[in-house]
Amino acid sequence: MDKLEILEKNIGYTFKNKALLKNALTHTSYAYENHIQSNEKLEFLGDSILEFLSSKYIYNNYPKLKEGEMTKVRADVVCEKSLYKVACKHNFSDFLYVGKSERMHQGNRKIAIMADSVEAVIAAIYFDSGLEEAEKFIISNLKEEIEIATKNVGIKDHKTVLQEKLQVNGNVNIKYEIINETGPDHDKTFTAEVKLDGKVLAVGKGKTKKQAEMDAAGKALETL
Repeated sequence: MDKLEILEKNIGYTFKNKALLKNALTHTSYAYENHIQSNEKLEFLGDSILEFLSSKYIYNNYPKLKEGEMTKVRADVVCEKSLYKVACKHNFSDFLYVGKSERMHQGNRKIAIMADSVEAVIAAIYFDSGLEEAEKFIISNLKEEIEIATKNVGIKDHKTVLQEKLQVNGNVNIKYEIINETGPDHDKTFTAEVKLDGKVLAVGKGKTKKQAEMDAAGKALETL
């Protein structure tokens, strides 16, 4: 079983035209070194296909959501973080074609490069078999993320609630600061603190800066 066949097994789709899959996995750095086409154009189309098909799924499966709520759910799901998780799930980093310099700096594990390759693969599946197969790939990989996003769409986040509570008697200076980050680029953990008028209220952690800030706000709410 060759390299691309392993990835096909991972994603549950077998390409009729293997060149499409290789193109979808070809980063600009590798394309430049080898004088071939990169996955940028596939990525461009895949982004639109992803947005359309995820919108269709949300529209059909969550009829009670308002237009603004559907937009928020889609934004939460059709994002770099979600696509990076899909790429990690299928070990895309093992199959990406990146240039020598990028590989030396673990470019095949960079969040943006991995997320972009998922969009390119979506377009490649579309060209190979049409929208139906592209839709299967998208929904099978993002269904759970969409479900989680729909449950959270009407809930105010911790930062909003904290701000409302602290500003009830007038304006105050609330500030978030990332004070530490640990781990490799593809799996960092951030530590954030939230301050009120210069005084630290709480410290939180998360896999993104936003999550760390949200965790800090949640802990601050618990102590109020």
